[in-house]
Amino acid sequence: MKSLLPISSLLVLLGSASVFAADLNIPMSFEYLALDGKKVESSVFNHKSSLELAPGTHKIAIRYHEMVEDDFSDSQTFVKSSPFIVTLEVDGDHQYYLQAAEGKVVKKPKVFAQNPQVVLTRADKAQVNYQVTNTNIEEESFVSRLFSGNQAVDVSGTAATATGVAGAAAVAATPAPTSAQVAVSATSITAPTDASKATGANPQQMLQYWWLQADEKTRKEFMSWAISQL
Repeated sequence: MKSLLPISSLLVLLGSASVFAADLNIPMSFEYLALDGKKVESSVFNHKSSLELAPGTHKIAIRYHEMVEDDFSDSQTFVKSSPFIVTLEVDGDHQYYLQAAEGKVVKKPKVFAQNPQVVLTRADKAQVNYQVTNTNIEEESFVSRLFSGNQAVDVSGTAATATGVAGAAAVAATPAPTSAQVAVSATSITAPTDASKATGANPQQMLQYWWLQADEKTRKEFMSWAISQL
């Protein structure tokens, strides 16, 4: 005789099977920084496009991050916005999508990065309960930090604090120095004849000098090396 599960047991199984996590999907031009007080591990070379979200309210820190043509050369540079915090009410097993308010293609990335405007939609076209709050968390550009010797702001860490359950929606960030610095020794550089102009220069000046002397290929190789040192 076959054993049959009681109806109550079947209902429990069906009920538990229906509780799935939702997903929030973002384009390549955006990156996750933090979720509910925890950093989200991702990078330019390892883009995380989807976050799994359990039912309930979540605070997600996201940043616009795009590569654009440099105005003064043929090379490309990164444009980053300050993080913005999405407060999303997840009420079931849904697919959520974030994109720029102006559409899939951002026509003026540098302008958009100054005040990113985004919208969230759902795969089933139903209304999404969410709120977007911009922050004033800032991070100096990589090249600027190389030349000025300034320490970077731990944007991900600050964003994680901002997305904590008890955290405020609007953030006034205080720069949090990290140990990530690029140290360049002037003594390791072999200077050409016309480098005598840089005699007695400090490392910052030497670095600026050699950057201006280098061709595009050398600059890209140096940037790849410098990024690997952070």
